[in-house]
Amino acid sequence: MRFRKIHGAGNDFVLLAAAEPGSEKDWPKEAQRLCARRMGVGADGLVICNLITDSPAVLAVDCFNADGSAATMCGNALRCAAWAAHHDHGFSEMTLRMAGVEHQAVVADDFVWVTAEVGAVHPRRLNLVINGRPTWFDSAHTGTEHVVAIVDDIDAIDAELAGSLVRHHSDLAPLGTNVNFVQSAGDQALRIRTYERGVEAETLSCGSGAVAAVVIATMRGLVSPRPVTVHNRAGEPLTVRPHDDRPRRTHWVGGPVTHTFEGVLV
Repeated sequence: MRFRKIHGAGNDFVLLAAAEPGSEKDWPKEAQRLCARRMGVGADGLVICNLITDSPAVLAVDCFNADGSAATMCGNALRCAAWAAHHDHGFSEMTLRMAGVEHQAVVADDFVWVTAEVGAVHPRRLNLVINGRPTWFDSAHTGTEHVVAIVDDIDAIDAELAGSLVRHHSDLAPLGTNVNFVQSAGDQALRIRTYERGVEAETLSCGSGAVAAVVIATMRGLVSPRPVTVHNRAGEPLTVRPHDDRPRRTHWVGGPVTHTFEGVLV
């Protein structure tokens, strides 16, 4: 089976197109094998795409994290799937179905936009002492669980240690959460570091995390509800903007997608 190694603003995936829906593959186990950094291809997740119809363009997208868990929402995985569908089938606009939710996608060259649905937002969900300072975490559901802490200096945060503590905190059990540390970066701009559940490590970028960061930063008055540039560790910023028709519950997240290499799985 041929695969692509592809990343969305640094969030990298092994992507398989046209996998048989009734395949006997144990995809969670395959995700663990393929995503292993030293003994596999190496990735944050495994993405499996299947074309449902081509007029209109609709694809089913499944994403398994590096630990084998299924993702209910992964913005960068969706963006990579849209890029692949554009290059394989010529689609510029399409619908992507992930975990029973439909997302719209638009591809323009290597810049890809997808929609994320914004659910419950809870201010001051959790308080922890980080670097000797009490730090509040707000929560925002953007298709998956996220908490966001607004901090003065994200570079001073040990994102692996603090992220792991918050991700496994008893107050957030049993699901746990993705953890974002966010800093203001001027007019309509944020800096972000994200510890991702399922990868169990800090990643270079997170699409749903960027949306959560903008939702919380807007609530906190750091940015206004218009396009916001979110600077990640990959140095390939994502842009988040409200959907024109339903700005309170849907956001677009867009940015670059890069095809790094492809090969054959044995």
